[in-house]
Amino acid sequence: MGEEQQHTHEHEHEHQGMHPSFMRVIQQKQRVKQKLSNIKHKIGVYSAKGGVGKTTIAINLAFALKEKGFKVGLLDADIDCPNVTMFLGMENEKMEPRLPLVPVEKNGVKVASTAMLVDEMKRPIIWRGPIIVKMLGDFFENTDWGELDYLICDLNPGTSDAPLTIMQVLDLDGFVIVTTPQRIAGINATRSGMMAKRLGVPVLGVVENMSDGKPSESTEDVVAALGTQMLGTVKNDKLISEMSDKGRIHVLENTAIKVQFQAIVDKLQE
Repeated sequence: MGEEQQHTHEHEHEHQGMHPSFMRVIQQKQRVKQKLSNIKHKIGVYSAKGGVGKTTIAINLAFALKEKGFKVGLLDADIDCPNVTMFLGMENEKMEPRLPLVPVEKNGVKVASTAMLVDEMKRPIIWRGPIIVKMLGDFFENTDWGELDYLICDLNPGTSDAPLTIMQVLDLDGFVIVTTPQRIAGINATRSGMMAKRLGVPVLGVVENMSDGKPSESTEDVVAALGTQMLGTVKNDKLISEMSDKGRIHVLENTAIKVQFQAIVDKLQE
């Protein structure tokens, strides 16, 4: 028996008797790992609560890394409510609806989103869980990202199909958990981190958005509960919302905002 055949036989024997659904997840994870082998680091930006600014954090982390000279990709993994293209002023940018999908570059960052595949952004994307999971699979298995130092994934809120799929099949370096000073945001941020850790995905740290510059007591509780580090704060600044509405990239145009995100990126790289 050849070495490759023996390895396959041993692998099949190892999972003999396993439930088919688990087998499918394992097989998909192996395929995804192989497809994304040219990407050095994969980081998810996540919170179970909506409205805490995950997209803002994800976009600025991506472009702050690009500013440091890294090759970066940005995946809008919020499949049914994608916002990344609007925040980047890319509403009219489209990916060709054929495989492999080819991301669109924005200031040197490769961007992929379902918003680039639908005809009308104002039309709701009404998909059931299995279709959302399949779309995520296409982004992981059938997107030509090329060689990247970092792939930043902006997740949807909640703890259901999409984040669960990402945690199961994407070999992430870990999650950046986003919260705000509000107690309810802290509770949901802790839930997010606990879900990730339960599925074996590291929590790289916590970012407090809409902050006064000093981590709130609620955010400190999140950091302690998850046994992780405080990556930094992003101050509550109406300029961030104004620039997002105009599709302008904060870290490329505003020095004060850039400094905040570069500090987060430096700590993340440690």
